[in-house]
Amino acid sequence: MTFDLPLMLDLLGVFFFAVSGCLLAARKGFDLVGSVLLGSMVGLGGGVVRDIILDQGPPAAFTNQLYLVPPVAAALLVYFTVKNVKRSGRPLFMFDAGGLALFCITGTLKALEAGMNPVASILLGVTTAVGGGILRDITANDVPKVFDPKDLYAIPAFAGAALATVLWHVGWLNLATGTVAAVVVFAFRLLSLRYGWHAPLAARSWAARRPRRS
Repeated sequence: MTFDLPLMLDLLGVFFFAVSGCLLAARKGFDLVGSVLLGSMVGLGGGVVRDIILDQGPPAAFTNQLYLVPPVAAALLVYFTVKNVKRSGRPLFMFDAGGLALFCITGTLKALEAGMNPVASILLGVTTAVGGGILRDITANDVPKVFDPKDLYAIPAFAGAALATVLWHVGWLNLATGTVAAVVVFAFRLLSLRYGWHAPLAARSWAARRPRRS
C-alpha cells in the first residue's frame, strides 16, 4: 500500500467537519441517524461540489468507500463522549475551524493540479472549505456562518487558499508548508471568534446609528 497524503488530509478534513455537524445535531436534539446524515453533509458537501466543478468523473465521496468512514466515526465519537450538549459550542467551533483550514488547502491544491488558474483555484478552495458548512447550517435551520456579519468565515479560507497557491507556484508546497498554512487558517479563525473580528457591512449606513426623531 502507498501512502496517499492528499487523500489522508482530505479524510481528516471530512472527519473534522463531520464532528462539527454531529455536535450541532446533538445540540439540536437530532437522533443518531440524523447525526450521521448531518455529519456526512458537512463533511462531504464541499468536496462533492469541488469534484463536480472540476468535472473529473464522479465525486470521490461516491467512488471511494473510505470517505464514508469519517462521518460514521464522528457520529459515534459524539454519541459516546458528549455528555452536555450545551457545552459543545467550543468544540464545534474548533472542529469546524480545523475542517475549514484543511479543506481550503486541499481544495486549492486539487484545483491547481487539475490545471486551473490561480484565481479560480483560490475560489474553488474557498468553495470547498465553506460549502459543507453552508449545507450544515441551512439543514439545521441556522444562519450560515459565511453570511453572519459578526463572524469571519470565508476570509480565513481565502487567506489559506491564497497562501497555498503562492506556495505551490514557487514550488514550496509540501507537507510541512501545507501544515503551516492550515495552522495559520485555524489560528486566524479561532482568533476572529475570540476577539470578535468581522468584515465591514455591505452598506456603511447600516452600521451608523440613526438619530431619534423628536
